[in-house]
Amino acid sequence: MEMTSPGLPTIFTTRWCGFCVRLKAQLSRAGVDFHEIDIETKPEAAALVAEINGGNLTVPTVVLPNGSTLTNPSAIQVTSQLAAAA
Repeated sequence: MEMTSPGLPTIFTTRWCGFCVRLKAQLSRAGVDFHEIDIETKPEAAALVAEINGGNLTVPTVVLPNGSTLTNPSAIQVTSQLAAAA
């Protein structure tokens, strides 16, 4: 399974995560396209999130196109990192 989408940030989420819902809504309003993966339906995604976060299944976890990661970021943090990498 492809974990990321070239050129897009990938947001690892769960359906019940309020922080995930908020981040996705804010990014959508800002016109930022992203790839979403629900870690509860993809065990390999959950394993990757745990690896990124020292064993914790913390969502939202964002993998940026340059390979850097953000854990529970604000939309401003994501957009500023995307702008800096452009």
